[in-house]
Amino acid sequence: MHATPVFLGLILTFGAMAQDPVQTAPALPAPPPPPVLENTGKPMKLPFQCSEEDIHFAGLSCEEDEPCPIFLELTAAGEVGSRILAGGNIHAESVTLYSVLLASDDAGHTWTEAHERIRGAGLDHIQFFDSEIGWVLGQELFPIPQDPFLLVTSDGGKSWRRRTIFDENSENRFGSIQQFALSGKKDGTLTIDRGRRSIEDRYVLFESPDGGDTWTLKQESTKPLAVKNAAAPRTDWRIRIDGPTKSFHVEHRQGTRWTSVGAFSVKLDPCKPPG
Repeated sequence: MHATPVFLGLILTFGAMAQDPVQTAPALPAPPPPPVLENTGKPMKLPFQCSEEDIHFAGLSCEEDEPCPIFLELTAAGEVGSRILAGGNIHAESVTLYSVLLASDDAGHTWTEAHERIRGAGLDHIQFFDSEIGWVLGQELFPIPQDPFLLVTSDGGKSWRRRTIFDENSENRFGSIQQFALSGKKDGTLTIDRGRRSIEDRYVLFESPDGGDTWTLKQESTKPLAVKNAAAPRTDWRIRIDGPTKSFHVEHRQGTRWTSVGAFSVKLDPCKPPG
């Protein structure tokens, strides 16, 4: 049987298509690496560029000739292995804009941001169980403290994952973490104060079986709840505000002496209308 010209044409067409390489979507460009801040002995200025979305979110009234002042606040410092960490927030005069987590792997000579900024949130505690597993505590601060969360690491602070405490079905998401304990590589406990105006029991205790990735409510009470072996504040690291230079110093205690490993300017670039 002889093939018709039409059938031969179809064979040639599909044969050519089979030989064509598969077309794939172009790869998206990788996000730019976080800027590196070099410690020259003077206060380092954290990069911040206010967007129109930031102004709308915070309800700011910023003018070109009267920009809104923006500030950095550091509240916690710690160390795991050779990595130094400092956490806090970026805020306007009355509104928190973003969380900040800074890290240095070279004794404070250079600094980068270890986690992306979280809108409306702040970080206030840093705790490590060992050289790999650790938490940074945070919460949303705008308009009031709510949705407490953890940044969890299992590789010594090289990477972090955000984990919320309240599940998506929780009706009352207000409150702040009061006490916490990472008593093993997997066992975690924390308490939350919902505030004196809460219509539910004010104090809540949660437990985690997987190092902070998931949390289960275990107890509610009208009176404060205690966490066994609660994490004690670090005594070898601190944040100190320096008035003359208007900066926050990350300091490490060696014996009776405190040594600054990095200073960060309180004032950041102000918010202006987009131009």
